Amino acid sequence: MSQSETAKATAAFQHKPEQESGSGTMCSALIVAAPHSGSGKTTVTASLARYHRNQGRKVTVFKVGPDFIDPMILRKASGELVYQLDLWLVGEQGCQALLHRAAMESDLILIEGVMGLFDGTPSSADLAQYFNIPVLGVIDAKAMAQTFAAVTFGLAKFRENLPFSGVMANRVNTERHAELLSSSLPEEFCFYGRIPKDDSITLPERHLGLVQAQELADIDTQLDQAASHIANTGLVDLPEKVEFFAVEANANEYEDQKSFIDRALVGTRVIIVRDNAFSFIYAANIAFLEQAGAEITYCSALNDAHLPEGDILYIPGGYPELYAEQLMSNITFLSDVKDFAASNKPIIAECGGMLYLLEQLTDMSGKKLPMLGLMPGQATMQKKLASIGSQWVDLSPFEQNISSNNDDACENIMRGHSFHYSRAEIALEPICQTTHHPSERAGEFVYQHNNILASYMHWYFPSNPGLTLRIFNKARCF
Repeated sequence: MSQSETAKATAAFQHKPEQESGSGTMCSALIVAAPHSGSGKTTVTASLARYHRNQGRKVTVFKVGPDFIDPMILRKASGELVYQLDLWLVGEQGCQALLHRAAMESDLILIEGVMGLFDGTPSSADLAQYFNIPVLGVIDAKAMAQTFAAVTFGLAKFRENLPFSGVMANRVNTERHAELLSSSLPEEFCFYGRIPKDDSITLPERHLGLVQAQELADIDTQLDQAASHIANTGLVDLPEKVEFFAVEANANEYEDQKSFIDRALVGTRVIIVRDNAFSFIYAANIAFLEQAGAEITYCSALNDAHLPEGDILYIPGGYPELYAEQLMSNITFLSDVKDFAASNKPIIAECGGMLYLLEQLTDMSGKKLPMLGLMPGQATMQKKLASIGSQWVDLSPFEQNISSNNDDACENIMRGHSFHYSRAEIALEPICQTTHHPSERAGEFVYQHNNILASYMHWYFPSNPGLTLRIFNKARCF
């Protein structure tokens, strides 16, 4: 192998702590991965989750990477919240804590990978190797014969010591085709069977990925139909168990941090806009705010006549371009948001939430639509992807503009990601700019305008608890 090929085949994380075997919690687990995006990872993961849930088992599902839409489908399939697992975004200890908690509560842990198995820094393969979780390879084999074996071999053997459970053939309609694929495999690889091409379980897509679960009227019927295909595979039984370990930490330090978080936002009411137009928000962000004692109030910018009473307004990303006319026709809600802004209460807006605050949005057809006008500028939707990737940002300039009674000296670094098809022209001087991970190229601008903090970047709040609490603390001012 060349030096670059060796790097791809080597785990990105080499220094995980040693754990004493027998001291952890055992739970069946699989990482569902593939050679590339579009192979059917989400369908297979959702099918497995719904099948085992229908057998009366508790299934906890995670998603590798920062995707928002796949977790909506997976939550519908499993009936449980879906958290991100990413060794950089969430952190090694954060991932370990999430997995250990799931192992204590679940019969099965399923983790949907991101892109191809070895794509990204860190990759799904990194996560598999770090936690010794077997990989289930999903291969779109509708147009394959013996090459199926070559792709399987590459997935299993490209990286030394990668835990590999076996492979499933997706979109394969006949037993004869499945037999041809199976017979081509070396005996060391387990062939779990096939999922047929079934239009009734095909999930529609749009420019940011799959259509959201709440937009699909027949989603439960689709999931049950998808689960029925699992009954004809070797995945009807629970996979092998993996040992998951608790995060080792000084007990007093842990209790001090927990106490600090628990009391930080008591008495603060956070209004979160959540509907079909604005729904891209990490489950971990909500859990963090709740742990900090915040009172969460949800509302819909599409359907609610009025904005609820609250101290902070949080508008996450989503699809405002698809619902722009309905958003702008909700006159009383718009008026309430403008009154909220005029009251100098904080507004935090991410990606689509930021577009909602601008003066104008041009949709894919070229139609110009008015927006709230709380930030000077406009955005234009385009067919070409404008930005994607994990990012971090130093929010020190924002910190300098707020008052805080917190003497915590932690860095002002927040991690997150961006993924959007629009370009914005905002007539403001940004206070800082994000940096892509791992390329270190310049990323998104961050804006502070009166009481508004906005960016294309989606923040991952647990990446910096102290900074998040200062941002959301209602006692501070911009």
